[in-house]
Amino acid sequence: MEKKVVLKTENVGKYFYDPVKFKVLDEISFDAKEGEFLTLVGKSGCGKSTLLYVLSTMDTDYEGRLFIADEKLSGSKPDHLAKVRNEKIGFVFQFHYLLPEFTCLKNIMIPALKLGKYSREEIEHRAYQKLEMLDLKELALKPASKLSGGQQQRVAIARALINDPLIIMGDEPTGNLDSKNTNIVFDIFKELTRSQNQTIIAVTHDTDFAKASDRTIELMDGKIIDLDKKWD
Repeated sequence: MEKKVVLKTENVGKYFYDPVKFKVLDEISFDAKEGEFLTLVGKSGCGKSTLLYVLSTMDTDYEGRLFIADEKLSGSKPDHLAKVRNEKIGFVFQFHYLLPEFTCLKNIMIPALKLGKYSREEIEHRAYQKLEMLDLKELALKPASKLSGGQQQRVAIARALINDPLIIMGDEPTGNLDSKNTNIVFDIFKELTRSQNQTIIAVTHDTDFAKASDRTIELMDGKIIDLDKKWD
């Protein structure tokens, strides 16, 4: 059965103006399907992180059209985009951005408390479920500052999952990890696409990480040069 498209761009373009006018994204058109693990690659400065921020709705200064779950989001008001981000997108960055004095459990609960869809008790239950899924349940009440780098990034993934987002977006999600923890994070992402039908879109410089994903889109000078890169 054909999997449904959860994100789509049509002719997305973007300019930077400092120090001179420069087109950083040029006619970007592609889609991502439900349960797809998609990586974005290219040399530094090719526009991949800029594209991710457009896809995430955090950057609204662009040409073209962006759709998430068949809804056109280009031109939407900031408060609506904030709601879409909290409901439909989970973020995993190179740095975990956990609140160090908060426990793992509280860090994971924050986006769900902000969304306000469930009671505090239900949110805590859901947070424990995510911790268990990522083999971190015994660390639930430990301050984030007391965890290793790999554990902190797994907590950040649990936080990204708390609202059951349609898409997880990662900006160099393994860029700050050693090879062992990189493999752990990759295996988590792969399992999420299989067992939860989760869509993942990740920017990476890690060739091995990209090679093992379902599909790799390659950018150069702001353009897509390959929608399904085949690795040698």
